[in-house]
Amino acid sequence: MKLTQIRNATLLLNYAGVKFLIDPMLADKEAWEGFPGTARSHLRNPLVALPLPLETLLDVDAIIVTHTHRDHWDEAAAAHISKDMLIFTQNAADAELIRAQGFTRIQVLEEHNTFAGITLIRTDGQHGSDEAYSNPEIAALLGDACGLVFQHPDEKTLYIAGDTIWVKSYIDSLNAWRPDVVVVNAGFAQVDHIGAIIMGKEDILRTHQALPQATIVASHMEAVNHCILSRDELREYASEQGLQACLRIPADGESCYF
Repeated sequence: MKLTQIRNATLLLNYAGVKFLIDPMLADKEAWEGFPGTARSHLRNPLVALPLPLETLLDVDAIIVTHTHRDHWDEAAAAHISKDMLIFTQNAADAELIRAQGFTRIQVLEEHNTFAGITLIRTDGQHGSDEAYSNPEIAALLGDACGLVFQHPDEKTLYIAGDTIWVKSYIDSLNAWRPDVVVVNAGFAQVDHIGAIIMGKEDILRTHQALPQATIVASHMEAVNHCILSRDELREYASEQGLQACLRIPADGESCYF
C-alpha cells in the first residue's frame, strides 16, 4: 500500500490497486476562522496549504468521510469533488448532509463492507471524554466519528482510527483486527473546558504497547488551530520512549509504503 499524508486527517491511500481519498479538507490556507472555544482559536484554518494539486487528490476511485466536522469535510471539498463520485459515510445522517450538497453516489458503511475486493470494516471511536459526552450540547457538537480497517489478501491490514481518544472501542479494534499499520490522529486537539478530543503522544506509546508489532503513522497534526502537538515534539517524545522504529511522522505530501 501507499499512504500519503496530505493535510490534517486528509489521506490519499492506494490499497490493493484502489485509490481512496479520506477526509478531504480542501480549503485554501487560512480560508476560514479558527474553531471557537478551542485552543489558539485566533488562528485561521487551515494553517497550511495543500501539498499537492487538487487534480491529484481527486483522481481516486472513492472517498471516505469518517465524519463531517469541517476539518474532515469542508465547503471546498463539496465544491471541488465531482457530484457523481462514490462517497462512503459513517451513518445515514452524514449521508443525508452530503446528499443535500448535490452528491448522488453515497454509500453508508455497514460494519462489514466489500469494495473492489477490499474488506472495509467500520470501527467505533469516541471524539472526546465521557464527561464531555455527558453534556448534551457538547455531545451534539462532538457527534460520532468512525474508524476503518482495510483488509485484502495482497496487503497488510490497515487501521485508520479516525477522530477518537483512548477508549475501550479503540482498544477492542486493535485487539480484534491486529492491524499491521495503525494511523492515529495524534494532534491532541484541545477544546476549552473539555480537554483533548483526539489522541496525543502518550496514546501513541499506549498503542505501541498494546500492539508492539504494528507500525504507527501519526496524522491530523499542524494543520488546524486546536491541534497543539507538533511533529517535532512527537519526534522528541518518540526518541525518549524508543519508538523511532515503529513510528512514522510523515510531513504533508510525504508517502509511506507498506
